[in-house]
Amino acid sequence: MENAPCISQIATLLADPKRSAMMWALMDGSARQAEELALLAGLSPSSASAHLGRLSAGGLLNIEMRGRKRFFRLAAPEVGAAIEALASATIASAPRQIPAALKRTTPMVRPQAAPSSLLRARFCDDHLGGTLAADLYQRLLDAGWIEQIEQRVVVTHKGSTRLAQRGVFIQALAHRNVQVACACPDWSERRPHMGGSLGAALLQLFMQSGWLNLPNDSRALQLTATGQREIHRFAAETELETAF
Repeated sequence: MENAPCISQIATLLADPKRSAMMWALMDGSARQAEELALLAGLSPSSASAHLGRLSAGGLLNIEMRGRKRFFRLAAPEVGAAIEALASATIASAPRQIPAALKRTTPMVRPQAAPSSLLRARFCDDHLGGTLAADLYQRLLDAGWIEQIEQRVVVTHKGSTRLAQRGVFIQALAHRNVQVACACPDWSERRPHMGGSLGAALLQLFMQSGWLNLPNDSRALQLTATGQREIHRFAAETELETAF
């Protein structure tokens, strides 16, 4: 197909474990020196420089000169989104069941440690990902605002009413050409967070309220002091309803 994008070059660059390790270390949007990336990937400085050269030439990294020092940064937010999508696909394609005889002897395989700033709250496409999002999804589920039926997520009448009180109207979201709600697998939590147009609306609400902000070009979202209080209160309200 003439108009199909050529992804083989990028796939080849990311296929090397050492290169993918260095890319992973840059997922928070930070810029790091070659020496630091070499240490994180377990490479010699010369080998790291060669790998970083290939990644830069392939358009995946930008180089920033600060005096005589060279710093490397993801070339675009889309690069980080692609890497995160691959991480999610890795989890989704992994075996879901472990034979009972192996459960006590087989250690759980976890993804390589990500920058800590990404783990709490981050962009996942157009919605919120990370611990904050996974916790909120579970609380909404426990409170009966949403129901998960096999692979489908449905917003209940109760949830629609409570969300409308906060300025999120399910009927308006239903007119978009995407799912209203879905369980998006979270690679750092091994449990889902809210996707779909509802997930995007919640992220928009949190950012417009000043509870979350986006520093610089990072994909990591920063939780403000007000946000820490208000999002906790939002979650606590849903949790409180389960007691009645």
